[in-house]
Formats: sequence, C-alpha cells, structure tokens
Amino acid sequence: MDASTNRIIYGKYGVSENSEKQLTKFFKPLIGKGLHPVSCTVDGNPQAIKIIRALWPDIIIQRCLIHIQRQGLMWCRRYPKTAIARQLRDIFLCVTHIRTTEERDEFLKLVIRWEQKYGQHIKVKPERGRVFSDIKRARSMLIKALPNMFHYLDDPNISFTTNGLESYFSRLKGHYRQHRGLRKKKLGNYFNWYMFYKPK
Repeated sequence: MDASTNRIIYGKYGVSENSEKQLTKFFKPLIGKGLHPVSCTVDGNPQAIKIIRALWPDIIIQRCLIHIQRQGLMWCRRYPKTAIARQLRDIFLCVTHIRTTEERDEFLKLVIRWEQKYGQHIKVKPERGRVFSDIKRARSMLIKALPNMFHYLDDPNISFTTNGLESYFSRLKGHYRQHRGLRKKKLGNYFNWYMFYKPK
C-alpha cells in the first residue's frame, strides 16, 4: 500500500509471510514494474524484512509502532506483578506517543535505564515459566526494533503504523465473508478483482 494515498499497489492471495520463496516471487515483479520505494513500514516479520532489504538494499525499514506496542503490552500483561514487568509495560505505553526528537530521546533514556537495571539480568537468566519467558521476548523485541522505530521523525512521508493496510484488510475480510462458498481455485480471482475495483 502507498502510505501517502492509502491505495493498494499490489496484492496476491495465498502468499505465506514465512516463505522466502513465496515472498521473493511476490515482491520481485514489482522491481520490473519500476517500484523503487524509499521506505517500507512493516509489522516486524523477519522473513519479509530480509527479502525487502535484499531486493531494495537502500530502503528504509520503519517498524510499525502499533504492532510493537500491542505485542509488548500483551507479553507484559495488563496487571504485571513484578517491578521489571511494570516498568517495561510503562515503556511500551509510551511508544505511540513520540512525535519529536526530544520525546524520542526521553524514551531512549527510559529504555537504557531499564536495560541497565534489569536487561542483562533477564538476558542471561534461564527461562522459567511462561510469564518470565514473555518478558524476555518483550525485551528482545524492543531491543531489536529500536534501530528502525523512529525514521518517521526524519521524514514525515514515512508512516509509523500499518493501520491503513490493516483497515483495508478488515474491510476485505468483511466482504469475503459474504462469499465463503467460493471454491479455493477461484479465491485468487476474487481477491484480484476486489483489489482492482476497491484499491482504497
């Protein structure tokens, strides 16, 4: 989707996000059609990021802040019982409110302080129980995402969320539910026609 117009550029039914072969086959024709994106806002799927960077080496990868926040809060729980999780949850709550470089810098200070106090201990401590394992996952996701979280502050044309695309998918699914009787081999045609006639 073009972030500036919220119009679908290209779509295809049945592409697995975790298949390098399928993703390459999906993205590669766009190069031949002249697509040279400056940036791409993604939900964090590592396979997709790998393929996009391989095909467009100079592209800016912006992580969707909504996905980071939602996943982080889920792993920290709504009512965390430990100071480690409570403070990390507070950090995730800040993610979608950063609009200036000053706010970004304050956010990074929060992350650094938390990491210095708890991070390395969490990293080396053996996983015991689902709650602690989820805190480790939340920490790991945040640390890995940080380098690609704030490109939108340097370029207002870069979207910090994939909400436009998620909203489109939601409408598409709603229409599809009215045609669930379609045979599998016709589904590709259905989605192709939908995206052609309803690109926004």
